[in-house]
Amino acid sequence: MKKIIENGTIVTASETYKADLLIENGKISAIGRNLSTDHVDEIIDAKGCYVFPGGVDPHTHLDMPFGGTVTKDTFETGTIAAAHGGTTTVIDFCLTEKGKPLKSAIETWHKKSSGKSAIDYSFHLMIGEMTEDVLNELPSVISNEGITSFKVFMAYKNVFQADDATLFQTLIKAKELGALVMVHAENGDVIDYLTKQALAEGKTEPIYHALTRPVEAEGEATGRACQLTSLANSQLYVVHVTCAEAVKQIEEARKQGADIWGETCPQYLVLDEDALRKPDFEGAKYVWSPPLREKQHQEVLWNALKTGALQTIGSDQCSFDFDGQKSLGRDDFTKIPNGGPIIEDRMSILYSEGVEKGRISLNQFVDLTSTRAAKLFGLYPQKGTITVGADADLVLFDPAVERTLSAKTHHLTVDYSAFEGMQIKGEPRTVLSRGNVILRDQSYVGSPGDGSFIKRAAYGKTLADELVGQL
Repeated sequence: MKKIIENGTIVTASETYKADLLIENGKISAIGRNLSTDHVDEIIDAKGCYVFPGGVDPHTHLDMPFGGTVTKDTFETGTIAAAHGGTTTVIDFCLTEKGKPLKSAIETWHKKSSGKSAIDYSFHLMIGEMTEDVLNELPSVISNEGITSFKVFMAYKNVFQADDATLFQTLIKAKELGALVMVHAENGDVIDYLTKQALAEGKTEPIYHALTRPVEAEGEATGRACQLTSLANSQLYVVHVTCAEAVKQIEEARKQGADIWGETCPQYLVLDEDALRKPDFEGAKYVWSPPLREKQHQEVLWNALKTGALQTIGSDQCSFDFDGQKSLGRDDFTKIPNGGPIIEDRMSILYSEGVEKGRISLNQFVDLTSTRAAKLFGLYPQKGTITVGADADLVLFDPAVERTLSAKTHHLTVDYSAFEGMQIKGEPRTVLSRGNVILRDQSYVGSPGDGSFIKRAAYGKTLADELVGQL
């Protein structure tokens, strides 16, 4: 089926220009003006809209067990919401269990997602231990599954936390195999001590989630991970950076030539720790890790995005209902499931608060929400850009729309919005996934299961390189 998108302004990470797009067989087949409409089945008018490459969200937790419950939004509901927000590819975290084969965890995540996702998707793989069995499985994880990124937790003691030896061995093996290591960088041992101390003193309210996870714990762990990466001569991606202390560690390591990348999330750019002080347990809605910080850290993060000290925006989507899930921790903040509903608003918040307010450029917006993640995680140039041969994952974004974010209008199934009442400007109007319109004038017209699992290229490679290597 042939389609033409006309009258739009195309925006990539490096260019902004007026042109039309011809789409054939799910790919962009031509870019130009006055393209022939012969045998074209549909013409989509993008007048007044930017045409962005579909968003790539490198950080989601869909249908994930945590704290005795499971995230409210699944691969079906979460990816439909993502599509409403302009995201056309997600990379979810596949959680492993110590002593069990990596393959079993991957199979579990395929069962969660297959036939359910509304958009294309892939997985990161958690590494909780480094045994001979794990070492022997990793090559096939990359070559057979196309999973080329490994996640190591430095926090959540006695749950997910790995020791430094595991992180260091993962870094060494990732260098050998061509994988990118991701870290949740907080000092889990220090946090465990501070948490137990707070509870012993009767401090149980949601705000103590933030106060027992101080910026120093994030800064120290980030610096430690950076040092271990340099020692292993490997590559590192630090997820959900929240504070000046962590930004400084990443920035200094990069200046010294280390291959290190940093991600932040929209919640850390627009919310602060006062949200956790809301009365009547409302603060529990904002419990996630790392926690929200004091307001002064917001401008540090914005500046880091502008200067390139941080390079991507993930959502860290991990939604739990306030009533029945977050409420599990009403008398003990450590029992509040960590996470928030972010996936749908990721791109619009960054556009409204970033581009519209002059903090970042339009091209930086595209790089941060799509292109850079596609490059780092082996999806480029199939994803993350607008060029001939790329997947026709496209967002027609209306910059003039003014709207209010609310649980009444979002498309997640969770019972609250983390950004309730926030006024923003800009909205995805129409979204295409591999040439198929899945969102038309803000109405979902796709089907769960439209999305496909994407096997990704090794770190530093492109999907085009991988294809050549297989010929």
